[in-house]
Amino acid sequence: MGFFFSPNSMLRIALPNKGRLADETRDLFNDAGLDVRLQSGRSLTASLGGEFEAIFVRATDIAEFVADGAADAGVTGWDLVRESRRDVVDLLDLGFGKCRVVVAARDESSTDCIADIAEGSRVATVFPALTTEFFASHGRTVQIVPVSGAVEVAPHLGIADFIVDITSTGSTLRINGLREISTILDSTARLVTSSARKPADTCALNELVTALASVISARDRRYLMANVPRSSLPAIRSVLPGINGPTVIDVLNGGDFVAVHAVVAADSVYRTIAAVKELGGRGILVTRIERLTP
Repeated sequence: MGFFFSPNSMLRIALPNKGRLADETRDLFNDAGLDVRLQSGRSLTASLGGEFEAIFVRATDIAEFVADGAADAGVTGWDLVRESRRDVVDLLDLGFGKCRVVVAARDESSTDCIADIAEGSRVATVFPALTTEFFASHGRTVQIVPVSGAVEVAPHLGIADFIVDITSTGSTLRINGLREISTILDSTARLVTSSARKPADTCALNELVTALASVISARDRRYLMANVPRSSLPAIRSVLPGINGPTVIDVLNGGDFVAVHAVVAADSVYRTIAAVKELGGRGILVTRIERLTP
């Protein structure tokens, strides 16, 4: 996919500078044809194929950069966006960086739900804004204990009665003798922009969204091709629904066989292959899809 706008309209995109979020963001941009071209391993900026410029900053600061106009768009976790309280717009859910912001208590605590938390309880967290909003929405008044890291140890040191932190599988909480009692927020990486963005940027941002979304859509899909008996076509439609139904093509000297092509779900492609074979399909070929724009 090409991007066609003048150098004067080049947009600055804030990307995470380190960690797994940075790695997955870079992979997505590369797959979308927006290669991250660093001059050195310590570069603070990079070209994204000439049409966009990347700046590398802490994921926690990206919402601020975007809201203040230092960047035209950025990639960061939705939990960090919500915590920042800055006025940014969610353009695209990128699907990776999945986690939850949760309330957790010590294993031996008798607390099973938010209603059980006593007034004035101390809650340690790196998300003071989200935590305050959440407990206020449940009519609970708590004492927020801001920390910068190692939140799980706070209840064991007597610093707090509960914690609010992020988790993906819950394993870190369990290892530290904690258990979840409520989920505050489900989070993934998002492409965000300022609500006050200039109208002139809208076209370029839409092209960026389309490029990234096409890669995301293709990641859990496969392209299947097979020769099937013409008499099996009514049944094939239910096996290969595709996006708008399978594409059916006459095969040269194919006799009673036709070729069918369809986009199928990657996680069930083995079942699809078996079903096509059951209907007399042969010469079945499955390939990956680089991009898919419905």
